[in-house]
Amino acid sequence: MKPARSRIGAATKAALVVAAVVFMPIAAIFVIGFSGDVENWQHMLMNVVPRAGLQTLWLLVLTGAVTALFGIGTAWLVAACDFPLRRWLSPALVLPLAIPSYLAAYAFGEFLDFTGPVQTLYRTIFGFRTARDYSFFDVRSLGGAVLVMSAVLYPYVYLACRSMFLMQGRAAADVARTLGAGPLRVFAKVQIPMARPAIMIGLTLVMMETLNDIGAVEYLGVQTLTFSIFDTWLNRGSLAGAAQIACVMLIFVVLLLLVERHARKRQRFASHKTTSVVADAVRLRLFGARGFLAALFCIIPILVGFVIPVVVMGGFALRRLDGFLEPRLIKALWNSALVSSSAALLTVILAFVLSYAARSDRSRLATGASRLASLGYGIPGTVLGIGVLIPLAAFDNAIDGFLRAHLGISTGLLLSGTGFAIVYAYTVRFLTMAEGTIDAGFQKLSPHLDMASRTLGRSGLQTLREVLLPNLRPAVLTAALLVFIETLKELSATILLRPFNFNTLATLVYEDASRGMAQDSSVAALIIILAGLIPVILVSRSLDARN
Repeated sequence: MKPARSRIGAATKAALVVAAVVFMPIAAIFVIGFSGDVENWQHMLMNVVPRAGLQTLWLLVLTGAVTALFGIGTAWLVAACDFPLRRWLSPALVLPLAIPSYLAAYAFGEFLDFTGPVQTLYRTIFGFRTARDYSFFDVRSLGGAVLVMSAVLYPYVYLACRSMFLMQGRAAADVARTLGAGPLRVFAKVQIPMARPAIMIGLTLVMMETLNDIGAVEYLGVQTLTFSIFDTWLNRGSLAGAAQIACVMLIFVVLLLLVERHARKRQRFASHKTTSVVADAVRLRLFGARGFLAALFCIIPILVGFVIPVVVMGGFALRRLDGFLEPRLIKALWNSALVSSSAALLTVILAFVLSYAARSDRSRLATGASRLASLGYGIPGTVLGIGVLIPLAAFDNAIDGFLRAHLGISTGLLLSGTGFAIVYAYTVRFLTMAEGTIDAGFQKLSPHLDMASRTLGRSGLQTLREVLLPNLRPAVLTAALLVFIETLKELSATILLRPFNFNTLATLVYEDASRGMAQDSSVAALIIILAGLIPVILVSRSLDARN
């Protein structure tokens, strides 16, 4: 007798469809990239990729170094030490996550400009009159990009390391101190090695966000691979060339994803071995000058990453209160709400399918579909924009060609020329975020709930509708809120895929900043920041509860 084949459940089939939808843009990039001319490849590899790749590498390395310094340092101070303002600073250190990198770049461009407050004060103190009389830090440079990216991205490292430092407990540190090691030696020789997986996860997230950025690097004049894709496609009109650069850029992404996956495995192993928390231990008390320096070290990144951008953009907005009723702002706000809510709804539905398949079928296919679908979160928006446009444009052309041939009707661009392309890109990019939130909700529900419901005569669909969904409502709403806010801030994919004369809040700010008039859209920038504060406040409250 032939062995019976394992039956693929309906939920797993749906999950495989979701994974295919997510993977399609990635596959399209390679199809277009490797179908281009060999001469075009040679030109890209010899002239574009080396220069842009080197700039990208320097930006990643330097941003990683600065975020590691402040992320690890502040996490250790608030987790292991006691000093003035610690309870306030611990949740406040997350605030820069509310500031998109492009808004920070525009704010620092104004703050450090020749006519800005810093250089004006500098000239007043030293008696300088013109820019030729003195030298000053040029924010529109690689150094400026490192400053901006580090200022708003260090909380990724801070959050990962703070959690690990809290889980380490006091046992290992106490043993080291018994052997005569001082606090700094314990930190360097014991706690840092134990927190290495968390550090790698945080740095990987920082580098992924750095790769994704287009608004800040373009404004600051740094030619990264991301900017090269944007420039090659829109300014030079070469989709194949942009796809070829995207193929090279995906190498960076794959390496970062491998590092992040490896680090997560090691973090889970480390977490199983450490169960006590440092909150039960006696913190190292810092008094006098040491306490002041510890507080100052934690205050600086908050000032640079949050206070300065908010003060600059808020000051502009207060001088333009009439801008709240400006028609272009209202239209951009409506467009943002429309595409963000559509993306949130679609993303949550697809994420629920993936999580439910993994729970109900418990098959390797369901798990594999979930992992394949998670690739989207590491793909930069510009790369994703190319990948989304190619299959949608092919679909539009096929429908248009068929109807022209048989009915004499031209449909034009049904999908690629509408907001659907933006929603599709948002869904692919933020699906992992929604799935993680919903999966965490599923983890809190006992599998016995499903079995008890089926024992009482409920079908699988009835169990889902009457038992699981009501209990998952908080997780689903949280996932929808997070996706809505992240898509509201998203810029890199939006500027590539938006239809003609279609602006979101992010692209409105981008257009004005590109003309050197960032203050004109300061009200839009403030709305983005206020929206970004919602999840940050939720995180801050959870940190404050564990202080």
